[in-house]
Amino acid sequence: MRLINTIILLPIFFSCGIYAQKNVKKTLTIQEQGSFAIGGTITTDENGNQFHGDHGYVFYQKPTHPHKYPLVFLHGIYQSSKTWESTPDGREGFQNIFIRHNFSTYNLTHPRRGNAGRGQTGINIQPIYDEQTWYTKWRIGIYPNYFKNVQFPHDQESLNQFMRQITPDTGPIDFDVNTDAIAALFDKLEGAIMMAHSQGVMHTWKTMTKTKNIKAVIALEGGGFFSFPTDEPHPITEASKEIEYIMVSPDTFKVFTQTPILLIYGDNIPTEHSNIPELDIWRIRLDLAYQWANTVNKHGGNVTIIHLPKIGIYGNTHFPMSDLNNIDIANVILEWLHEQKLD
Repeated sequence: MRLINTIILLPIFFSCGIYAQKNVKKTLTIQEQGSFAIGGTITTDENGNQFHGDHGYVFYQKPTHPHKYPLVFLHGIYQSSKTWESTPDGREGFQNIFIRHNFSTYNLTHPRRGNAGRGQTGINIQPIYDEQTWYTKWRIGIYPNYFKNVQFPHDQESLNQFMRQITPDTGPIDFDVNTDAIAALFDKLEGAIMMAHSQGVMHTWKTMTKTKNIKAVIALEGGGFFSFPTDEPHPITEASKEIEYIMVSPDTFKVFTQTPILLIYGDNIPTEHSNIPELDIWRIRLDLAYQWANTVNKHGGNVTIIHLPKIGIYGNTHFPMSDLNNIDIANVILEWLHEQKLD
């Protein structure tokens, strides 16, 4: 679908601040929207029958006066482009919030997930009863309780909607396959800003070695594949090599020094060892992120880490883009984009 003429969507409610959602009505104006597949491969069987698969799926929207570089949204593990749409309690998500700030948005689902589920390799999908684990690991609380300051709505319907965002892989996760499709999108756009979440951040680091068209990175709650140069000592960490961090050649590492990068982490991350592994992993990842940022910056890079409680923003879960204070998080990102002259 491709709509060229301006679209006026239904009114959305606002409040005060740079962006808001209550009290004042304002329409959302879109010049163009559509969707397409990106990347992928074609295989042929012995009878000449073809199979198109391993592509990504993109839904895009363009405001009437867009900034030079659009935003590409990339979801995390067991998620899809739904991550960036409306929140579990029905408020606007980042997809719309950033359109209101004149960014074109390209909401990507990577191969073998959601709308991009047609993969060249399949798996046997069975129900996995693990929602209590994710509840804690995503730092809503220690199941079944909520953290007292958590920025997640406490009503059961919001939790119901949130858990129904989880979607399975339709094939084994293949970072090479996925990042081929992601890189193809950035090359098609001839330059864009990546905003990635969780496992999507892992995909981002690998994609940066495949395209020069990632102009900036906003990494929300990333963990894994932090790249350190082989001509320096390994980081001092409890994290396991090849999962949370990798060692790369100095030439490959140089890629990360050439792009402005913002890392954002939320609240309720232990400051000391926790006997709850779903929480303790975030202590390890945050420490590793600081080591990585220091290493990149030492080599002339431009990495900023914002641990939200340190700037007076409390209660955020692993999903800051859909938390109750997601407008505050958007404003933090908008300020950084302005500092980088990307708005």
